[in-house]
Amino acid sequence: MNPNSSKNGVVSVVGRKKEAAARVRLSSGNGQITVNGKPVAEYFRGPMLQKIYSRPLEITKTAGKYLISIKVVGGGQVSQLGAAIHGIARAIAKTEPALRTILKKEGYLTRDPRAKERRKYGNAQKARAKKQSPKR
Repeated sequence: MNPNSSKNGVVSVVGRKKEAAARVRLSSGNGQITVNGKPVAEYFRGPMLQKIYSRPLEITKTAGKYLISIKVVGGGQVSQLGAAIHGIARAIAKTEPALRTILKKEGYLTRDPRAKERRKYGNAQKARAKKQSPKR
């Protein structure tokens, strides 16, 4: 079975950022959003994070229209938030294709390709750090 298929009015999609992956399930409901079994405000604390995750719903005017369940694994808090937003936007675009242009214009349907650069051999600890050379 395709993991992105819709069944019984439930849309399942995956959103990603860096090492974080969010499985988003969207169905019609009362506007409740849960992340890993917790309310979204409890999982992503702070006014800035709360403003960010509700943005795709605000620009499409669908806040309070869907019941959203998100399972997030990997990455840090900000990467998990980015993955959740990507998943929410993809789910909304899948249920209502007319809203796809709005989400695409805002950049929510594009996966952020930036990731941590790998460490090269012969270097110091970091990806681009060079070993210190003795002068005398």
